[in-house]
Amino acid sequence: MAEAERIIGTPDIPEAAGQDEAGDESAEQASPDEKPGRGKRKILVLFAVAVLAYAMDLISKMIVVAKLEHHEPIEIIGDWLQFNAIRNAGAAFGIGEAFTVIFTCIAAAVIVVIARLARKLYSMPWAIALGMLLGGALGNLTDRIFRAPGVFEGAVVDFIAPKGFAVFNLADSAIVCGGFLIVILSFRGLDPDGTVHKD
Repeated sequence: MAEAERIIGTPDIPEAAGQDEAGDESAEQASPDEKPGRGKRKILVLFAVAVLAYAMDLISKMIVVAKLEHHEPIEIIGDWLQFNAIRNAGAAFGIGEAFTVIFTCIAAAVIVVIARLARKLYSMPWAIALGMLLGGALGNLTDRIFRAPGVFEGAVVDFIAPKGFAVFNLADSAIVCGGFLIVILSFRGLDPDGTVHKD
């Protein structure tokens, strides 16, 4: 009896194996279809973070120009932290004021690179980091294009003035925070496409 059951049951084994293999193949085929959906969500997060950072920077600069420029600094924490409006023709924190056009081109290039990376983005931390970089770059690039003394030579509005440190703005903060997060992600081996590698 056992021998008969063994003989009868034998043909079912390849069929079951075939079903398992078919199921695995279906799962593998479904993965690429699911990945674009996940990628789209990460791209939406990237642009949402970028829009938020850009809007905060733009609004803060409009308020500073209207209410603080050509006025005495406002003390936030005594003389340790002040709001003091200045125009900065250089890079972040006032570096390289003689190279305004070059920094404008660099900011534009950063935006293009981030846009290209977004197409293969499947990591939420990377989406947030790149969003901060994009929003900050757009914020300062807007100043470069539209503020005096001219197109691509405009001076950036800075106003956050810690004691003993360079004056900066919210765009600079977003760029620094985004860059710092990218360094952490790189050290942890996490790539923009969501893969993790270990050296």
